[in-house]
Amino acid sequence: MTNIEALTRFFAAINRNDMDAITRDFDPAIVRVEPEGFPTAGTYRGIAEVQEHVRKGRGTWAEGTCEPERYLVNGDKVVVYLHAWVRLHGETEWMGGRFADGFVFRNGRITEYLSFGERQDALKWAGVDDPVAA
Repeated sequence: MTNIEALTRFFAAINRNDMDAITRDFDPAIVRVEPEGFPTAGTYRGIAEVQEHVRKGRGTWAEGTCEPERYLVNGDKVVVYLHAWVRLHGETEWMGGRFADGFVFRNGRITEYLSFGERQDALKWAGVDDPVAA
């Protein structure tokens, strides 16, 4: 099992709203950081808190997806370029955008899960270059 396979499963679980499956590859001491300006900004620690955080965010969707577009790896860090396209409950208009999440793996488990509004910030965090973006 690779880290990319674990992340592919993670985003598939989010898209099908399977809150039990999202934690499959989490380390018990996982730390989730969502930056200021995001709808549920804050730091969340441990499987239960992170699971509830994702449940809260995903629970606002009436329908939609958050699809990985690209994976960039530097050692134990993985940056995932994402495209979200969702319709929120009570809304008729669709909304979305492109951003990046960063993950740290230790012993095959996700220990850190961070979101970045700007993909360049995620690349800097991971110490990885994206030749396509250059």
